[in-house]
Amino acid sequence: MLLPKKVKHRKWHKPRRGNKGVATRINTVAFGSYGLVAETYSWVTSRQIEAGRRVLTRYVRRGGKVWIRIFPDRPVTKKGSEVPMGGGKGAPDYYVATVKPGTVLFEMEGVSEEKAKEALILCSHKLPVKARFVRKV
Repeated sequence: MLLPKKVKHRKWHKPRRGNKGVATRINTVAFGSYGLVAETYSWVTSRQIEAGRRVLTRYVRRGGKVWIRIFPDRPVTKKGSEVPMGGGKGAPDYYVATVKPGTVLFEMEGVSEEKAKEALILCSHKLPVKARFVRKV
């Protein structure tokens, strides 16, 4: 699973609710020929990214290459079960990547378009965001 080696701050504040906007970074297919682009806002956990990666690598086998364009760097904290109220914020439990609409999640190369499309659509079922298949422009 993906997680940062070292972090500047162990615990982050929760973000404000409201207008989240669209992706201004990581919004073009840069490395591969085909990509998976998010259409909704969500937090994608490192476990979900790993599940998607497994689907893609199973499809490419020896023929192609896969790039993961997102990295889970935001810590999410959780208090233990049956812990009374108070006592401060919980310990970091897992890490998430903040995904905005337009973010390229995964890229592929070295396989046919039909195979890439099928693999990326199956990968999108593992993720909490609605996503669409795109070709490099």
